[in-house]
Amino acid sequence: MKFSKQFKKIEGDASFRKFYRNKKKNSIIVLANKEKNKNLLVYDAVNKILIKNKILAPKLLNQYYYKNFIEIQDLGAKTIYQLLKQKKINRYLILKKVINVLNDVQLIKDKKIKNFKNQLYFIKTYNNQVLFNETKLFCDWYVPKKLSKNKSIKFNHQFKKEVKYLLSKLHYKNDTFVHRDFHVSNLMYLKNKIGLIDNQDALIGNKAYDLASLIDDVRFKTTNELKKKVYDYFLKKNNKIQNSKFKIDFAILSILRNLKIIGIFMRLAVRDNKKKYLKLIPYAWEMIHYRMSQNKIFDNLNFLLKHNLPKI
Repeated sequence: MKFSKQFKKIEGDASFRKFYRNKKKNSIIVLANKEKNKNLLVYDAVNKILIKNKILAPKLLNQYYYKNFIEIQDLGAKTIYQLLKQKKINRYLILKKVINVLNDVQLIKDKKIKNFKNQLYFIKTYNNQVLFNETKLFCDWYVPKKLSKNKSIKFNHQFKKEVKYLLSKLHYKNDTFVHRDFHVSNLMYLKNKIGLIDNQDALIGNKAYDLASLIDDVRFKTTNELKKKVYDYFLKKNNKIQNSKFKIDFAILSILRNLKIIGIFMRLAVRDNKKKYLKLIPYAWEMIHYRMSQNKIFDNLNFLLKHNLPKI
């Protein structure tokens, strides 16, 4: 698909989508030749749910599904990530505003909406099987690059056993709207408001998941002190949460998410030749080890990783 000169191609993400900005119309073209149901139809359906609940998300302007693209509202080019990278910025104050948006997102009760084809779209549940399958990407893509075939088979068997054990230790129900990629690069800053993009993967899951995505964001390094301050602010805003249980859920989901991300980043490098993400893997490991050090339920996983992948 070719677009006229008024459309300028902009940097995409790790998906199969391509993006083009039309400055004259203040719009973005989202092109998806692969997985277009998720990347176009579902994306807009989730956006509709967010907008219905007064969360800033891109509005659909036009749809050309038969041509593999949609045109949506442009939320600008400034991300919260870019804002946080500025000198002399109070990161904690910015992240407090992000937490306030997360709280609004977590109040969403809608689980279905009509898409632009006038069909009902139902948001699925982020159950333990989905979490397990995601974490398995670590075995599928990262482990084969680090261990021999025989060692990989043995390691993967033990690793999956530990993942299932950790999933059994989750306390909170899957009853909360989860964006699933709630990190600072997917949060736009427009006219003093924070908007959400990359919303197509939303599920109904654990209340700790998006908080872990934000605080232990592999793309943006923060101090452990700032991580704790943001976590504590979330608890302050959600005073009915039982911290002893929630803290365990947070740590489990942070660790499993970052193991998944390591697998995804290796897949992007090997399968799609997108090697720029490999440089983020060391920080993902740093956060995994930091969270594992905080509770004895991770001792077996910690031992397994350190003795089989000693250079991490």
